[in-house]
Amino acid sequence: MKIAVDAMGGDNAPQVIIEGVEQARDLYPDLEFDLYGNPDKVKPLIKNNDRLNMIATTEEISMGEEPVRAIRRKKDSSIVRAATAVKDGKADAFFSAGNTGAILAAGLFIVGRIKGIDRPGLTSILPIAQPGANRHNFVYLDTGANAESKEKNLEQYAYLGKFYAENVLGVANPRIALLNNGAEEDKGDKLHKEVWQILNSKDDLNFVGNVEAGDLLFGKADVIVSDGWTANAALKATEGTAKMMMTLIKHGILHGGLRAKLGYLMLKPTFHQIGQKMSASTYGGAVLLGLKAPVVKTHGSSDALAVKNTISQIRTMLKTGVIEKTVEFFDNTENLDNSNKNE
Repeated sequence: MKIAVDAMGGDNAPQVIIEGVEQARDLYPDLEFDLYGNPDKVKPLIKNNDRLNMIATTEEISMGEEPVRAIRRKKDSSIVRAATAVKDGKADAFFSAGNTGAILAAGLFIVGRIKGIDRPGLTSILPIAQPGANRHNFVYLDTGANAESKEKNLEQYAYLGKFYAENVLGVANPRIALLNNGAEEDKGDKLHKEVWQILNSKDDLNFVGNVEAGDLLFGKADVIVSDGWTANAALKATEGTAKMMMTLIKHGILHGGLRAKLGYLMLKPTFHQIGQKMSASTYGGAVLLGLKAPVVKTHGSSDALAVKNTISQIRTMLKTGVIEKTVEFFDNTENLDNSNKNE
Protein backbone atom coordinates (compact mmCIF):
# COMPACT_ATOMS: atom_id res chain seq x y z
CA MET A 1 0.00 0.00 0.00
CA LYS A 2 1.37 3.38 -1.02
CA ILE A 3 0.52 6.72 0.58
CA ALA A 4 1.17 10.06 -1.17
CA VAL A 5 2.41 12.51 1.46
CA ASP A 6 2.43 16.29 1.26
CA ALA A 7 5.77 16.74 3.02
CA MET A 8 5.55 20.54 3.00
CA GLY A 9 2.15 21.03 4.68
CA GLY A 10 1.83 22.07 8.31
CA ASP A 11 3.29 24.52 10.80
CA ASN A 12 6.26 22.27 11.59
CA ALA A 13 6.81 20.74 8.15
CA PRO A 14 8.74 19.08 6.81
CA GLN A 15 10.49 17.94 10.01
CA VAL A 16 7.55 16.45 11.96
CA ILE A 17 6.05 15.03 8.76
CA ILE A 18 9.21 13.07 8.01
CA GLU A 19 9.60 11.99 11.65
CA GLY A 20 6.01 10.69 11.76
CA VAL A 21 6.27 8.99 8.38
CA GLU A 22 9.46 7.19 9.42
CA GLN A 23 7.84 6.04 12.66
CA ALA A 24 4.89 4.64 10.70
CA ARG A 25 7.20 3.07 8.12
CA ASP A 26 9.13 1.27 10.85
CA LEU A 27 5.87 0.09 12.44
CA TYR A 28 4.13 -1.11 9.26
CA PRO A 29 6.23 -3.12 6.76
CA ASP A 30 3.31 -3.18 4.28
CA LEU A 31 3.39 0.59 3.72
CA GLU A 32 5.36 2.62 1.18
CA PHE A 33 5.48 6.42 0.96
CA ASP A 34 5.89 8.95 -1.84
CA LEU A 35 7.09 12.23 -0.30
CA TYR A 36 6.13 15.29 -2.35
CA GLY A 37 8.08 18.45 -1.60
CA ASN A 38 11.28 20.44 -1.85
CA PRO A 39 14.12 17.88 -1.84
CA ASP A 40 16.58 20.43 -0.42
CA LYS A 41 14.39 20.68 2.69
CA VAL A 42 13.16 17.09 2.90
CA LYS A 43 16.14 14.87 2.07
CA PRO A 44 18.41 16.08 4.93
CA LEU A 45 15.71 15.05 7.42
CA ILE A 46 15.37 11.46 6.21
CA LYS A 47 17.26 9.01 8.42
CA ASN A 48 16.45 5.89 6.41
CA ASN A 49 15.33 5.83 2.76
CA ASP A 50 13.72 2.39 3.03
CA ARG A 51 10.25 2.53 1.39
CA LEU A 52 10.46 6.33 1.09
CA ASN A 53 10.44 7.84 -2.40
CA MET A 54 11.32 11.52 -2.81
CA ILE A 55 9.34 13.28 -5.55
CA ALA A 56 10.50 16.84 -6.15
CA THR A 57 8.00 19.70 -6.39
CA THR A 58 8.71 23.37 -7.00
CA GLU A 59 5.70 25.06 -5.41
CA GLU A 60 4.00 25.23 -2.01
CA ILE A 61 0.46 26.24 -1.00
CA SER A 62 0.62 28.31 2.17
CA MET A 63 -1.99 28.31 4.92
CA GLY A 64 -3.40 31.70 3.95
CA GLU A 65 -3.95 31.14 0.24
CA GLU A 66 -7.39 30.95 -1.37
CA PRO A 67 -7.87 27.19 -1.83
CA VAL A 68 -9.45 26.75 -5.26
CA ARG A 69 -7.27 29.41 -6.89
CA ALA A 70 -4.17 27.85 -5.32
CA ILE A 71 -4.77 24.31 -6.61
CA ARG A 72 -5.60 25.64 -10.08
CA ARG A 73 -2.53 27.86 -10.35
CA LYS A 74 0.08 25.82 -8.47
CA LYS A 75 0.06 22.60 -10.46
CA ASP A 76 3.51 21.62 -9.17
CA SER A 77 2.66 22.10 -5.50
CA SER A 78 3.05 19.19 -3.11
CA ILE A 79 -0.72 19.10 -2.45
CA VAL A 80 -1.73 19.01 -6.11
CA ARG A 81 0.96 16.49 -7.12
CA ALA A 82 0.11 14.13 -4.26
CA ALA A 83 -3.63 14.29 -4.96
CA THR A 84 -2.99 13.73 -8.68
CA ALA A 85 -0.93 10.63 -7.88
CA VAL A 86 -3.98 9.16 -6.13
CA LYS A 87 -6.25 10.08 -9.04
CA ASP A 88 -3.85 8.43 -11.50
CA GLY A 89 -3.60 5.24 -9.44
CA LYS A 90 0.05 5.79 -8.50
CA ALA A 91 -0.85 5.94 -4.80
CA ASP A 92 -3.69 4.56 -2.68
CA ALA A 93 -4.24 7.49 -0.31
CA PHE A 94 -3.33 11.16 0.21
CA PHE A 95 -2.13 12.66 3.51
CA SER A 96 -1.41 16.29 4.41
CA ALA A 97 -1.22 18.66 7.38
CA GLY A 98 -1.44 21.70 5.13
CA ASN A 99 -4.05 24.25 4.04
CA THR A 100 -7.42 22.66 4.90
CA GLY A 101 -9.32 24.38 2.11
CA ALA A 102 -6.72 23.39 -0.48
CA ILE A 103 -6.80 19.76 0.69
CA LEU A 104 -10.60 19.70 0.48
CA ALA A 105 -10.51 21.30 -2.97
CA ALA A 106 -7.84 18.87 -4.19
CA GLY A 107 -9.83 15.96 -2.85
CA LEU A 108 -13.03 17.13 -4.49
CA PHE A 109 -11.70 18.33 -7.85
CA ILE A 110 -8.72 16.01 -8.35
CA VAL A 111 -9.39 12.74 -6.47
CA GLY A 112 -13.13 13.04 -7.14
CA ARG A 113 -16.41 12.11 -5.48
CA ILE A 114 -17.91 8.65 -5.27
CA LYS A 115 -20.83 8.33 -7.68
CA GLY A 116 -24.04 9.05 -5.77
CA ILE A 117 -22.38 11.28 -3.15
CA ASP A 118 -23.54 14.86 -3.47
CA ARG A 119 -21.14 16.48 -1.00
CA PRO A 120 -18.29 14.70 0.81
CA GLY A 121 -18.21 15.32 4.56
CA LEU A 122 -15.19 16.15 6.70
CA THR A 123 -15.10 13.46 9.37
CA SER A 124 -13.39 13.60 12.75
CA ILE A 125 -12.88 10.95 15.42
CA LEU A 126 -13.60 12.31 18.89
CA PRO A 127 -13.13 10.77 22.35
CA ILE A 128 -15.96 9.58 24.56
CA ALA A 129 -15.68 11.07 28.04
CA GLN A 130 -18.22 8.83 29.74
CA PRO A 131 -16.45 6.90 32.56
CA GLY A 132 -16.62 3.16 32.05
CA ALA A 133 -17.84 3.38 28.46
CA ASN A 134 -17.11 0.26 26.41
CA ARG A 135 -16.28 2.37 23.35
CA HIS A 136 -13.62 5.05 23.45
CA ASN A 137 -14.39 7.28 20.48
CA PHE A 138 -17.02 8.12 17.89
CA VAL A 139 -17.43 9.39 14.31
CA TYR A 140 -18.50 13.02 13.84
CA LEU A 141 -19.42 14.59 10.47
CA ASP A 142 -19.62 16.99 8.69
CA THR A 143 -17.16 19.08 10.74
CA GLY A 144 -16.74 21.90 8.25
CA ALA A 145 -16.53 20.91 4.59
CA ASN A 146 -20.01 22.29 3.86
CA ALA A 147 -21.49 25.24 5.75
CA GLU A 148 -24.94 24.56 4.30
CA SER A 149 -26.51 21.15 3.76
CA LYS A 150 -29.67 19.60 2.39
CA GLU A 151 -31.58 16.68 3.85
CA LYS A 152 -29.97 14.21 1.46
CA ASN A 153 -26.48 15.34 2.49
CA LEU A 154 -27.08 14.48 6.14
CA GLU A 155 -28.68 11.19 5.12
CA GLN A 156 -25.55 10.33 3.14
CA TYR A 157 -23.36 11.34 6.08
CA ALA A 158 -25.23 8.83 8.23
CA TYR A 159 -24.28 6.02 5.84
CA LEU A 160 -20.72 7.27 5.38
CA GLY A 161 -20.30 7.43 9.16
CA LYS A 162 -21.83 3.99 9.58
CA PHE A 163 -19.38 2.38 7.13
CA TYR A 164 -16.45 4.13 8.77
CA ALA A 165 -17.49 3.10 12.30
CA GLU A 166 -18.02 -0.51 11.21
CA ASN A 167 -14.82 -0.92 9.22
CA VAL A 168 -12.27 1.40 10.81
CA LEU A 169 -13.42 1.51 14.45
CA GLY A 170 -14.80 -2.04 14.45
CA VAL A 171 -18.23 -1.09 15.84
CA ALA A 172 -21.03 -3.55 15.03
CA ASN A 173 -24.38 -1.95 14.20
CA PRO A 174 -23.25 1.58 15.18
CA ARG A 175 -25.76 3.89 16.81
CA ILE A 176 -26.50 6.93 14.61
CA ALA A 177 -27.62 10.25 16.09
CA LEU A 178 -28.46 13.71 14.77
CA LEU A 179 -26.91 16.78 16.43
CA ASN A 180 -29.80 19.06 17.35
CA ASN A 181 -30.90 21.71 19.87
CA GLY A 182 -32.99 19.24 21.83
CA ALA A 183 -33.39 15.52 22.35
CA GLU A 184 -37.09 15.40 21.41
CA GLU A 185 -38.31 14.37 17.96
CA ASP A 186 -39.93 17.73 17.19
CA LYS A 187 -36.89 19.88 18.03
CA GLY A 188 -34.90 21.91 15.52
CA ASP A 189 -35.57 23.80 12.32
CA LYS A 190 -37.23 22.42 9.20
CA LEU A 191 -33.99 20.79 8.00
CA HIS A 192 -33.38 18.87 11.22
CA LYS A 193 -37.01 17.80 11.59
CA GLU A 194 -36.98 16.42 8.04
CA VAL A 195 -33.65 14.64 8.58
CA TRP A 196 -34.96 13.08 11.81
CA GLN A 197 -37.89 11.58 9.89
CA ILE A 198 -35.65 10.30 7.08
CA LEU A 199 -33.10 8.65 9.36
CA ASN A 200 -35.80 7.18 11.58
CA SER A 201 -37.43 5.52 8.55
CA LYS A 202 -34.27 3.63 7.56
CA ASP A 203 -34.33 -0.04 8.51
CA ASP A 204 -30.59 -0.38 7.83
CA LEU A 205 -29.62 2.46 10.19
CA ASN A 206 -29.57 2.08 13.97
CA PHE A 207 -30.93 5.59 14.50
CA VAL A 208 -31.19 6.60 18.15
CA GLY A 209 -32.58 10.14 17.72
CA ASN A 210 -31.22 13.57 18.57
CA VAL A 211 -28.14 14.43 20.62
CA GLU A 212 -27.58 17.88 22.11
CA ALA A 213 -24.19 19.60 21.92
CA GLY A 214 -23.78 19.30 25.69
CA ASP A 215 -23.90 15.50 25.37
CA LEU A 216 -21.55 15.33 22.38
CA LEU A 217 -18.74 13.54 24.23
CA PHE A 218 -20.82 11.30 26.50
CA GLY A 219 -21.09 8.19 24.36
CA LYS A 220 -24.75 8.41 23.38
CA ALA A 221 -23.96 7.46 19.77
CA ASP A 222 -21.19 5.92 17.66
CA VAL A 223 -21.87 8.28 14.74
CA ILE A 224 -23.18 11.84 15.08
CA VAL A 225 -24.20 13.68 11.91
CA SER A 226 -24.80 17.36 11.33
CA ASP A 227 -24.49 20.14 8.80
CA GLY A 228 -20.96 21.53 8.66
CA TRP A 229 -21.74 24.93 10.21
CA THR A 230 -23.46 23.50 13.29
CA ALA A 231 -21.00 20.66 13.83
CA ASN A 232 -17.97 22.93 13.49
CA ALA A 233 -19.40 25.53 15.87
CA ALA A 234 -20.24 22.85 18.46
CA LEU A 235 -16.81 21.27 18.11
CA LYS A 236 -14.96 24.56 18.58
CA ALA A 237 -17.11 25.46 21.57
CA THR A 238 -16.31 22.07 23.12
CA GLU A 239 -12.58 22.49 22.43
CA GLY A 240 -12.66 26.00 23.88
CA THR A 241 -14.39 24.80 27.04
CA ALA A 242 -11.79 22.05 27.50
CA LYS A 243 -8.94 24.56 27.10
CA MET A 244 -10.58 26.96 29.56
CA MET A 245 -10.96 24.20 32.16
CA MET A 246 -7.33 23.16 31.81
CA THR A 247 -6.26 26.80 32.18
CA LEU A 248 -8.37 27.21 35.33
CA ILE A 249 -6.96 23.98 36.81
CA LYS A 250 -3.39 25.05 36.04
CA HIS A 251 -3.99 28.50 37.59
CA GLY A 252 -5.52 26.88 40.68
CA ILE A 253 -2.51 24.62 41.14
CA LEU A 254 0.06 27.39 40.65
CA HIS A 255 -1.69 29.82 42.97
CA GLY A 256 -3.26 27.40 45.44
CA GLY A 257 -0.34 27.09 47.81
CA LEU A 258 1.50 24.02 49.04
CA ARG A 259 -1.62 21.87 49.46
CA ALA A 260 -2.61 22.38 45.79
CA LYS A 261 0.90 21.54 44.59
CA LEU A 262 1.06 18.38 46.69
CA GLY A 263 -2.34 17.36 45.38
CA TYR A 264 -1.13 17.86 41.81
CA LEU A 265 1.91 15.64 42.42
CA MET A 266 -0.34 12.87 43.70
CA LEU A 267 -2.72 13.22 40.73
CA LYS A 268 -0.07 13.76 38.06
CA PRO A 269 -0.57 10.29 36.44
CA THR A 270 -4.31 10.96 36.23
CA PHE A 271 -3.76 14.36 34.58
CA HIS A 272 -1.41 12.67 32.10
CA GLN A 273 -4.06 10.08 31.20
CA ILE A 274 -6.67 12.81 30.69
CA GLY A 275 -4.27 14.81 28.54
CA GLN A 276 -3.61 11.78 26.34
CA LYS A 277 -7.33 11.05 25.97
CA MET A 278 -8.14 14.62 24.93
CA SER A 279 -5.11 15.13 22.69
CA ALA A 280 -5.78 15.45 18.96
CA SER A 281 -2.56 13.50 18.35
CA THR A 282 -4.17 10.34 19.70
CA TYR A 283 -7.02 10.01 17.22
CA GLY A 284 -5.42 10.72 13.85
CA GLY A 285 -6.71 13.10 11.23
CA ALA A 286 -9.95 14.25 9.67
CA VAL A 287 -11.10 12.19 6.67
CA LEU A 288 -12.94 13.66 3.70
CA LEU A 289 -15.47 10.84 3.37
CA GLY A 290 -17.29 10.42 0.08
CA LEU A 291 -14.22 10.51 -2.17
CA LYS A 292 -12.85 7.73 -4.37
CA ALA A 293 -9.80 7.24 -2.13
CA PRO A 294 -8.74 8.14 1.42
CA VAL A 295 -7.93 11.86 1.70
CA VAL A 296 -6.89 12.60 5.28
CA LYS A 297 -5.86 15.90 6.88
CA THR A 298 -4.34 16.39 10.29
CA HIS A 299 -3.89 19.62 12.28
CA GLY A 300 -1.33 22.09 10.97
CA SER A 301 0.26 22.10 14.43
CA SER A 302 0.48 18.30 14.57
CA ASP A 303 3.53 16.59 16.04
CA ALA A 304 5.20 13.40 14.81
CA LEU A 305 2.90 11.24 16.97
CA ALA A 306 -0.18 12.71 15.28
CA VAL A 307 1.35 12.05 11.86
CA LYS A 308 2.14 8.44 12.78
CA ASN A 309 -1.34 7.84 14.20
CA THR A 310 -2.99 9.40 11.15
CA ILE A 311 -1.02 7.11 8.87
CA SER A 312 -2.16 4.17 11.01
CA GLN A 313 -5.72 5.38 10.47
CA ILE A 314 -5.18 5.50 6.68
CA ARG A 315 -3.70 2.00 6.73
CA THR A 316 -6.81 0.67 8.48
CA MET A 317 -9.01 2.35 5.87
CA LEU A 318 -7.04 0.69 3.07
CA LYS A 319 -6.91 -2.75 4.68
CA THR A 320 -10.63 -2.85 5.48
CA GLY A 321 -11.68 -1.57 2.05
CA VAL A 322 -14.10 0.96 3.53
CA ILE A 323 -13.99 3.11 0.38
CA GLU A 324 -14.77 0.16 -1.89
CA LYS A 325 -17.70 -0.84 0.33
CA THR A 326 -19.02 2.71 0.21
CA VAL A 327 -18.74 2.79 -3.59
CA GLU A 328 -20.63 -0.51 -3.83
CA PHE A 329 -23.43 0.71 -1.57
CA PHE A 330 -24.04 3.94 -3.43
CA ASP A 331 -23.75 2.20 -6.82
CA ASN A 332 -26.57 -0.12 -5.77
CA THR A 333 -28.77 2.59 -4.30
CA GLU A 334 -31.17 4.63 -6.37
CA ASN A 335 -29.78 7.90 -5.03
CA LEU A 336 -31.39 7.22 -1.64
CA ASP A 337 -34.97 7.72 -2.83
CA ASN A 338 -36.26 9.03 0.46
CA SER A 339 -34.03 12.07 0.04
CA ASN A 340 -34.90 12.98 -3.51
CA LYS A 341 -38.28 14.38 -2.62
CA ASN A 342 -36.55 17.03 -0.50
CA GLU A 343 -34.36 18.46 -3.23
